[in-house]
Amino acid sequence: MLVLVTYDVNTETSAGRKRLRKVAKACVNHGQRVQNSVFECLLDAAQYAMFKATLIGMIDSEADSLRFYQLGNHYKSRVEHFGRHPEFAQDDVLML
Repeated sequence: MLVLVTYDVNTETSAGRKRLRKVAKACVNHGQRVQNSVFECLLDAAQYAMFKATLIGMIDSEADSLRFYQLGNHYKSRVEHFGRHPEFAQDDVLML
């Protein structure tokens, strides 16, 4: 399923800046950045549950916020994009 993850981490302190780097790195490891604090992640139910728990454990719930939008398996008909596209589609095969 496609999950859209957005976050807003308070970076007024050094601890906040460290949390931001951790959250961003976890998101990069699970999906594709589509805007500064927005990621598209193709995950199965188990991956989603683990990823969500990991991110929730990283943030300060008093200062930061996370949003998860589950777009499901038929997401291609639910996503419209205008302007510059990412380098590759989420479901493309990558050769390294």
